[in-house]
Amino acid sequence: FRAGELALAEMRRKHNTPLKLLCRLAAEAVLSIPSGALPHRDIIGQLPGQVLRASGGARLLLRRPSLDEYVLLMPRGPTIAYPKDVSAILMMMDIHPGDTVLETGSGSGAMSLFLSRAVGPNGRVLSYEIRDDHHNLAKKNYRHWRSAWEIGHMEEWPDNVEFILKDISTAAADMRSVTLDAVVLDMLNPQCALPVVHLSLKQGGVCAVYLANITQVIDLLDRIRRCKLPFLCEKIIEVTHRSWSVLPAKLKHLPYIARPSHWQEAHSGETLGQSLS
Repeated sequence: FRAGELALAEMRRKHNTPLKLLCRLAAEAVLSIPSGALPHRDIIGQLPGQVLRASGGARLLLRRPSLDEYVLLMPRGPTIAYPKDVSAILMMMDIHPGDTVLETGSGSGAMSLFLSRAVGPNGRVLSYEIRDDHHNLAKKNYRHWRSAWEIGHMEEWPDNVEFILKDISTAAADMRSVTLDAVVLDMLNPQCALPVVHLSLKQGGVCAVYLANITQVIDLLDRIRRCKLPFLCEKIIEVTHRSWSVLPAKLKHLPYIARPSHWQEAHSGETLGQSLS
């Protein structure tokens, strides 16, 4: 670990529930936990994967965060696109290194980061956001991840996302000079963006729409039908994810017990359409 990079501290609480804390390492800083503290200087210089003790005796596993852990723990304004949903969206869109992808609704920057990794250093992500506070937060989270990655890895994270503070429904002139391999819409009224973006989406390109409930899906499909937009709805899915607990049993004849988690991760749904233009 070096000063300036991100570290993830994980400890087990009562009933074996995990507590994860994300911090940017600085020599003079201290990581505070409910039962004590751990100075950052005790972390800097250690190899990731070490277990260190905080002042109160708690054992902390220190490692570098994965991208999905970072987006779940980074500062956020609007609700993020959850990693389980982003994985499904990326698979459905079949994005390749070198692709040009449009994102509408930068939000807190979660989708932007995953798209950045998917298109690679030779690709390009155009991320439109209408709200100034969301636009600035997405840029900040993206910048923090890139700077920490550069310190902790041999190569740089690609600087391939262009954050644009603008209403996508008024960006028709911008779109004329762009050919898009894929589009992902994460906004309240995606039907407002379709008439603008479909002209730039290449033949056979994929447009994925991230929506919270089925009534929004119905409204979107109705708008596509009434406006005779050149999209074909290929798939509508809901992504569910349930964690399990597997713990040592107290009875000698039963080594482990397993049970599903009592709660389910955030509800989600995606709509996928293919441009026919």
